[in-house]
Amino acid sequence: MKKITFIIICLLIFNLSNAQVQTITGKVTSSDDGLPLPGVTVVAEGTTIGTVTNADGYYEIQPPAGSRSLKFTFIGKKTQTVDINGRTSINVQLEDEAVGVDEVIVVGFGQQVKSDITGSIAKLDVESLQKVPAPSFESSLQGKTPGVFIEKSSGKLGEGIKIRVRGTSSLSASNQPLYVVDGMIITTEDQGTLTNHPTNPIADLNFDDIESIQILKDASAAAIYGSRGSNGVVIITTKTGRTNQPSRINFSYSRSYSEPTIVTDFLNTEEYVELIGESMENAQWADSGQGEAQILSWGGYESIEEAPNTNWNDHAFRNAVSSSASLSSQGGNESSQYYFGFSYDDQEAILIGNDYERFSGRLNLNHKVSERVDLGAKFNFVKSDLYRVSNDNAFATPMQLIAQAPFFPAFVDGEPYGDTFYYNGLISHKYDRNDTRTYRTFANAFARIKMTKGLTFHSLFGVDNLNQREDQYRSRKTDDGSPAGKSYLRNSNIFNWTFDNYLNYTQNFNEVHKLEIVAGNSLQKSEQFISRTGGKTFPSDEFQTIASAAENDDFYSFATSYSYMSLFSRANYKYAGKYLLAASYRIDGSSKFGADNRYGNFYSGSAGWLISEEAFMLNQEIVSYLKLRASYGLTGNSEIGNFGSRGLYEGSSYAGKPAIRPSQLANPDLSWETTAQTDIGLDFGFFKNRINGEIDFYYKKTSDLLLNRLLPYTTGFASITENVGELENKGVEFSINSNNLTGDLKWNTSLNLATNKNKVLNIVSPMTFGRNRVEEGQPIGVLYMKKYAGVDPENGDALYYLEKGSDETTNNYSQAADMVVGDPNPDWYGGLENFFSYKGIDLKILFQFVYGNDMYNEAGRFMSANGDWVDNQTKDQMNRWQQAGDITDVPQARFGESNGTRPSSRWIYDGSYLRLKNLTLGYNLPTKLISKAGLYKVRIYASGLNIMTWTNFPLYDPEVNSAGTNRTQTSSNIQQGIWYYSTPQAKSYTFGIKITF
Repeated sequence: MKKITFIIICLLIFNLSNAQVQTITGKVTSSDDGLPLPGVTVVAEGTTIGTVTNADGYYEIQPPAGSRSLKFTFIGKKTQTVDINGRTSINVQLEDEAVGVDEVIVVGFGQQVKSDITGSIAKLDVESLQKVPAPSFESSLQGKTPGVFIEKSSGKLGEGIKIRVRGTSSLSASNQPLYVVDGMIITTEDQGTLTNHPTNPIADLNFDDIESIQILKDASAAAIYGSRGSNGVVIITTKTGRTNQPSRINFSYSRSYSEPTIVTDFLNTEEYVELIGESMENAQWADSGQGEAQILSWGGYESIEEAPNTNWNDHAFRNAVSSSASLSSQGGNESSQYYFGFSYDDQEAILIGNDYERFSGRLNLNHKVSERVDLGAKFNFVKSDLYRVSNDNAFATPMQLIAQAPFFPAFVDGEPYGDTFYYNGLISHKYDRNDTRTYRTFANAFARIKMTKGLTFHSLFGVDNLNQREDQYRSRKTDDGSPAGKSYLRNSNIFNWTFDNYLNYTQNFNEVHKLEIVAGNSLQKSEQFISRTGGKTFPSDEFQTIASAAENDDFYSFATSYSYMSLFSRANYKYAGKYLLAASYRIDGSSKFGADNRYGNFYSGSAGWLISEEAFMLNQEIVSYLKLRASYGLTGNSEIGNFGSRGLYEGSSYAGKPAIRPSQLANPDLSWETTAQTDIGLDFGFFKNRINGEIDFYYKKTSDLLLNRLLPYTTGFASITENVGELENKGVEFSINSNNLTGDLKWNTSLNLATNKNKVLNIVSPMTFGRNRVEEGQPIGVLYMKKYAGVDPENGDALYYLEKGSDETTNNYSQAADMVVGDPNPDWYGGLENFFSYKGIDLKILFQFVYGNDMYNEAGRFMSANGDWVDNQTKDQMNRWQQAGDITDVPQARFGESNGTRPSSRWIYDGSYLRLKNLTLGYNLPTKLISKAGLYKVRIYASGLNIMTWTNFPLYDPEVNSAGTNRTQTSSNIQQGIWYYSTPQAKSYTFGIKITF
């Protein structure tokens, strides 16, 4: 018996010794560049035993007995499962996820897995975008996202960027998307003076601090933001550390060299004297054969030989040099995570006198107080200086130097020449000052409390405090500052706060039902105070502050505010892993509307079908992912003046006495502008998602348009805000991505295309702003003027069409009818990107295009006017009519007689263009080489921006839109496709390095 007992004990000991936990070690690297991946989750499949890789990509795990495989997961990489098979060392290379069907997407008040989403949401590859230097993060999105049209108004720094998500949905309210940063709605409206171009508050965001960008495009995605969602929603999340992420320090530095993309040629002195002299003779300003002598004498010259030949382009533009540096660190353990970032940007524009400087510092903290409570805070401080030039309509702006006659010198003895035909803007450049300084603070604190299983409470309080100061001094030597100098100071302060509280409930039932419910409330208030003061008559230009002025020249102050109170909810349901339903509902209350219509209701419903999960799709290898989705919803737009529903009065002066006068008519029935949107989309993937993409068809109808309807002057009021009119947008979006080559040599291609058709369905009466018009049956902002019919070959007269659709012409400008002659809205836009990588080398090539839009040269009546006045002319004006039988579209030159030089379609051009937007070549230095110096990663790169542009537009650059002066929200929405001495975009070459310690 003792022997049997002894044998059993020995067998037990033997079995226990064999059942001891086995240790497995290894290293995880990226297949993209071979670099180690820290923070990869390694789990023994079927258990809860796991670990994460360290800073060098190494891991160590002790799987329990019986474990057969290890599972490796990392955000942005394909999950990989590897059999153990008795091994004690397992090294793994993770590949990039071809299509992130399981990636997490940030949505309104939460997150969702991409495959569960039934709405249209674009997630940008921020890590890839950040490899390419860009003036601002919005400009880096250009050509990357279908249905999102991005246009810079000019090549000036710090100015507004037009973003339209699925078209223009309003006439008088804002059309810019809503920006939500770390859960907080931020201020994005222009805060600058209306006499200059709009500024861009979004430029205060540091691109290097951003972790993710999502754009909510359809009603299903955006309806949870209710009255703020009609123009789309841009959700931005800034960086923070991850759990058990090793701390790393990142440093980057770049230097850029810029020049104009395209420079238009103007006449030289010989050509100018010939054309203007001939024009003077034709109009009897000079005797026959004496025209050239006449114009030379006006310039103070007796012969052409003594006249200089100035290329004024050389004085308007410069070869600009910019630099950027950033330092950041992030990391974390089980309980706390952090991100710290500091950046400095010093940008020179290609236009003289235009510079931008920005300092930014950010600190983000997360802390796990307990298993149930998480707390966090994010803080960002920004200081920026924008050195501005005058608006495009001012002679002081550098672009108007091109109007100067070429026979005038730019400088004499180092001083700007002052006897030119027009004011020499170089005087303002040398002696004036125009600085816009901004101090801005973004701050928020949040809490996340796990109430019970599946139920979590979220609370967030955020503040956006913006202080902007515009400080101008106009020298006594300038036209604007004479005779003794003028100074102006304008301050704008906006304090904007948000307080959100909501519950999130997630539960799975019987392994086939998945339910998520979000419900909560949101409060927001924004307060603004503007003050302005001015002084004139200074002792000298050495004294430039208003305290030194002898006389007051301006005084003004203004205070306003608005607030929102909202209730919102959303429910998502998934059945059997393939059938999806979603619904959202929001009630918004706003101080902007009348008492009877203060609250608005906004909602959406959507459905999705994961066809690729059906049984009939499982036994094939072609279609790997297929999802059909459809949505319908109602969103709103409330971005109008803060007191549009109320009758307003303001203090005034009458006969030297204080008085009160009415300033705005009341409209107590003013209500919400609403947009109903239907979307049908298909997401697809083929051949294990090596080819993937999506296509969407949408229809948007906006009703109860918020419109500043113009009133007769006899009423004593300029306009009244009303709900009148309807418009529609309908379009198609398409994107496709392909992994053409895998392995050491990788080649990925992405193509996106979009078209949007806009039409005004109903409006009280047509509206015209400059050359743009709004009328029923037409797109917003069509070009409206007389239609140019060319030149009469017999006498050189300019001809115009008498009526729309008629072939009959007249040389009498006043007899010709005004009509729609062009459309500034593009037919198509998009981008094509190719990415190549081989071991540590990578190459990115991005083409961006806009097709089918018309552009109008508002300055054509001066610069392309067949020598009608003293402005220098574009080269094509030398092809003018000179004798009977000449066939040309340039009328006879007749000085001062306006032969073909009044507004007409003569200066409408095709604004289509194809641009090599970006080309970036980068190299990641080998790990073995840099590790000896204690470095983790080193990347060097060279990049080109706006390298080549193909276009038939004859003036500088087609990507412009002159904002005009004394603009309003309505005019900004309607005026488009206008070139007026607009600064071209910059062509930049950047060289940089990024180092990780």
